Amino acid sequence: MSDPQSTGPLLHVVLFEPEKAGNVGNVARTCSVLGAELHLIRPFGFHLHDREFRRAVMDYLSGVTLHEYAGWSDFQARLPDTARVFAFSAHATEYHTRAGFRRGDYLLFGPESRGLPTWLRDALPRLKLPQPGGGRSLNLSVAAGVAAFEAGRQIEGW
Repeated sequence: MSDPQSTGPLLHVVLFEPEKAGNVGNVARTCSVLGAELHLIRPFGFHLHDREFRRAVMDYLSGVTLHEYAGWSDFQARLPDTARVFAFSAHATEYHTRAGFRRGDYLLFGPESRGLPTWLRDALPRLKLPQPGGGRSLNLSVAAGVAAFEAGRQIEGW
């Protein structure tokens, strides 16, 4: 269980170059209910005023701390020195359940159509979600939700 005296957000969900407004809206809702912060790294494949984004996020946006970055270098420049960033990828070998998440960790997800670029995922610890039934990948908002709730479970002991 986490230290009740700890401060800051439970965790951070980071979307690198997200393409679909609905997925980002759904991830924002997940962040709202978990007390996580959402970080969006440009370019986006949509506008934050997009109708699909607003429909997916509903009235949860006011409960989300949202950060936007011009690109990866901008995001990286603003990371605390002690930040732990985990890249989620179908190319990883370690399951997310074995990560040992801590309060304030960053969970990084790539764009829906192509995932994280090789140069980025190879520079970070990589985690994967089990897919025993096969398939190429999970939907971005589903993957972020599964990972974020597991991180929360590890941190808070639910």
